Amino acid sequence: QVQLVESGGGLVQAGGSLGLSCTASGSIFSLNNMGWYRQAPGKQRELVADITSGGSTNYADSVRGRFTISRDNAKKTMYLQMNSLKSEDTAIYYCHADIKSGWAFPTLDYWGQGTQVTVSS
Repeated sequence: QVQLVESGGGLVQAGGSLGLSCTASGSIFSLNNMGWYRQAPGKQRELVADITSGGSTNYADSVRGRFTISRDNAKKTMYLQMNSLKSEDTAIYYCHADIKSGWAFPTLDYWGQGTQVTVSS
């Protein structure tokens, strides 16, 4: 059983910073692409940033230059450092990962339970 557990959400004032982490656990043969998504009330879930197992990163235009995604493969953990936060960054943030549970298993999508980030203006 594979699990993704997020931590680090909370309430912060506009202009402030917040860090999120996501740790994968369970039967993991390979931990491939990982990413952060977010969903604001009344809006569709959108990609915030993602990172390959080799460390290549990709960011949404709305967060580029303010957010930094990183990962520690040994700890099976991904991070999102969010700086210069704006009220429009308020959303539930979800961790996503592409994981193989064994060499003969397919790569499957896994999601965390989500963590609330609220930015007050």
